[in-house]
Amino acid sequence: MDSKTKFRRLSLGSALAIVATALAAIPPAAATAADEVVLGALRFTSHGAGFVAAEKGYFKAEGLNVKFKFFQAAQPIAVATAGGDVDFGVTGVTGGLMNLAEKNAIRIVGGVLHEKKGVDGMIVLASNQAHAKGLKTIDDMPGHSVSMTQVGSTFHYMTSRIAEAKGWNMKDIKMVPLQKVGSMVAAIKSGQTDIMIMVPHIAKALAGAGAAKQIGKLNDYVEYQISTMITSVRNIRNKPEKVRRFIRAYSRGIADMNRVMLSPDADRAEREALTKIIHKYVYVNRPYEKAAPAIQKGAMYLNEGAALNKTDIAKQMKWFKDSKLVDSDLTIDQLVDGSFVRTY
Repeated sequence: MDSKTKFRRLSLGSALAIVATALAAIPPAAATAADEVVLGALRFTSHGAGFVAAEKGYFKAEGLNVKFKFFQAAQPIAVATAGGDVDFGVTGVTGGLMNLAEKNAIRIVGGVLHEKKGVDGMIVLASNQAHAKGLKTIDDMPGHSVSMTQVGSTFHYMTSRIAEAKGWNMKDIKMVPLQKVGSMVAAIKSGQTDIMIMVPHIAKALAGAGAAKQIGKLNDYVEYQISTMITSVRNIRNKPEKVRRFIRAYSRGIADMNRVMLSPDADRAEREALTKIIHKYVYVNRPYEKAAPAIQKGAMYLNEGAALNKTDIAKQMKWFKDSKLVDSDLTIDQLVDGSFVRTY
């Protein structure tokens, strides 16, 4: 080997050694810094997939550091997502959400909660006072008042779907906007309103405590896409891979929730572990022993892989348009970006 060749090999080896030393000196946190994400949610069992994904490290595995911001109703989550206060939201399809989509601020990118026959879903409750006066079944709803958060909320839409199935006129039902879920619960307990449609972990607890009476189930009359995953148009355009990573991690939480919380044959220890995770976010002011039964009974069907029932979303959009709650120019492609999950 001549001296020049030997020198070149020594120089190359020295250079590689210097690069390796420099890379090793980079702190691990700097090399693997996670993307910060704020997720808007409700303290509901039906939002449990996000809690599971956070606590079991599914978000972390996708390079995401997720923090939660909690709300009292669905529509404010859409507003917060549009304004950038949260990066993603899990929320019902509301008139407010649709109007923000029409302004090209947000899009639905996945499905979360879906009514499904054979699985516990939204429950219709009557106040004790109204029940004592004859409000015994769904057929007795006309002429009574129904709680909702806001005009154009999911509660408004669900009531309309029951009315449609029964052939009633919505003018025969008095819709009462109370802004927050907590206010809806207080109203049904006090008899301020006659009827409330509510998620099972709250509805079953109220009925079990004798604070209200169960008179029906929503999925006896309709199966529909209740809640969805939303993000801003900015995220979709500028950070599509971040959106994909978020959906992948959330979908793992969905798979765990459906497999463990909905199956009677699921491992008891695993169900207990998931219940403890959810309790960190739901019924946080109750002792675990009292909260656990309500959390477990409140599990609902979540869309596997965050798949989205786009057909039903289009049906919801038509109702909002027909009710003059949404701009008539809104299109389904403005409302939904179907490029991230399976749609049907």
